[in-house]
Amino acid sequence: MRIDIDDLTVEIAGTRLVEDVTLRVGGGQLVGLVGPNGSGKSTLLRCVYRALRPSAGTVRLGGEDLRAMSTREGARRLAALPQEAVAEFDFTVTEVVAMGRLPHQPAAARTTAEDRRACEAALARVGADHLADRGFLTLSGGEKQRVLIARALAQQPRVLVLDEPTNHLDIAQQLEMLNLVRGSGLTVFTALHDLNLAAVHCDLLYVIEHGRIVASGVPYDVLTPELLADVFGVRAHRVPHPESGAVQLLFDRLPPAQPAS
Repeated sequence: MRIDIDDLTVEIAGTRLVEDVTLRVGGGQLVGLVGPNGSGKSTLLRCVYRALRPSAGTVRLGGEDLRAMSTREGARRLAALPQEAVAEFDFTVTEVVAMGRLPHQPAAARTTAEDRRACEAALARVGADHLADRGFLTLSGGEKQRVLIARALAQQPRVLVLDEPTNHLDIAQQLEMLNLVRGSGLTVFTALHDLNLAAVHCDLLYVIEHGRIVASGVPYDVLTPELLADVFGVRAHRVPHPESGAVQLLFDRLPPAQPAS
């Protein structure tokens, strides 16, 4: 299922955080959103998973306006993992993952055998089935992230929106997680800080700066030294990955600007 974002603008307290953003995420693609801190990545994603109402513009899933869908129907199509997920109560891991089944259940319905199978399968996919009986608040940051992704998978959506899904994960877990979502068959739209992970795992990248999309395309074409200097303020050296050939980046500080003569 594709995502279409057209002319999206978010203005809060007179400040435009996102301005006239138009982008496409094709069905089954993993598309990355990259940019400096404060560039508007999380704000844009919040509009996609309906945590924030845009000031203007539309988000469509499979050609249908997301705002015209009921909350339940939207949740059947799209699951999200925000950057900061807060749990106020110490639910067990099984209970947290089971929350992903709510869009598929009638009001006040009990958990079914199908729900339990979906939750067990989701935990197994992220390698967290051994945590099923643990309290969520007792988990490490990386374990919590795995459980929250399992909850999203248990929801059985067609679209995943992930805001920094590799936060709190060590490098092996980061690679496993991105391989998992890439192999899920779902449409995935994700914000990433690590440009090398984005270069290897994403089909397409959109670069956002000051709330506007300033570049888009396949990672090799987008992650140029010129763009990285302009947007991120670093000097980048591009090298090919020895196995995949994907562009990888080595960074230096930009040399200090020379005073005008």
